[in-house]
Amino acid sequence: MLGYACINKELRENNIFTNRTLRQATLLDKGHDYLSQIIIQNLEDFKTIMEWNEANGFKFFRISSEIFPFLSHPVHGYQISDLPNSNVILSLLKDIGDYAKTHKHRLTTHPGPFNVLASPNPDVVSKAVLDLEAHSTVFDLMGFTPSPYNKINIHVGGAYGQPVEALARFCSNFNLLSDACKARLTVENDDRANLYSTQDLYDHVHKVIGIPIVFDYHHHIFNTGGQSEQEALELALSTWPQDITPVVHYSESRNIHQGEEKPTPAHSDIVYGPINTYGNTMDIMVEAKHKEFAIYALNNNVL
Repeated sequence: MLGYACINKELRENNIFTNRTLRQATLLDKGHDYLSQIIIQNLEDFKTIMEWNEANGFKFFRISSEIFPFLSHPVHGYQISDLPNSNVILSLLKDIGDYAKTHKHRLTTHPGPFNVLASPNPDVVSKAVLDLEAHSTVFDLMGFTPSPYNKINIHVGGAYGQPVEALARFCSNFNLLSDACKARLTVENDDRANLYSTQDLYDHVHKVIGIPIVFDYHHHIFNTGGQSEQEALELALSTWPQDITPVVHYSESRNIHQGEEKPTPAHSDIVYGPINTYGNTMDIMVEAKHKEFAIYALNNNVL
């Protein structure tokens, strides 16, 4: 199935979205009462997006990482259950989780690039652990069994001039995570040749700690690891548990869509495909700037 990420363009025009946030100064001035109001509005709109997705045939959606502002902050972080109106918040989370399970919607997340488990800086690693655990807690509160079906997807991060050592640090720091978070974590190939290809991730991450690889079609163009698209795709698919449909990412180059010959890692507004699955089964997250409208442009152009 095809999915889109974080924002519904049609609903956003009607002020329905899930990434309302606030500045640190506002948090300190207005406190958790105001923060809770923002979270509740984000969750209410999240449920509206889910209902829109159901009505329009979208069963795959990436959750915004900004529904709970400051949740993983090392100083201003908090427990959701300790917030004012936590009963409302927890009820909304459970309701969203129940809706997803009843209607067979797949919800995933892709925390930001500051989540670098491979960093040589312990403070960076500690912040990454806090943020990944926060994402996992939200899935727990939705009632989802820990697994890559509701994946938390990240990149390894930097190579720091010593890529093999960085990959080993990633695997070592993986053990700082809770079992629930470990069960949800996936890793994605990079779009730079000095970082990590699908083959790199298979050899130095999956074979060491066993987590699945999310294959990104567009990234593979810039970092093949010596493999064809089909070879890299099928290597990534082989890392997923047999009872869980793998996830891949698909996007196209903004430069190519603007008539230039050389592709760029920057994503285009819409996508045309074709998306060649080579006969494999997968859920495809379309990473294009026009979100659900980008999928309409595919016109079932999935092979």
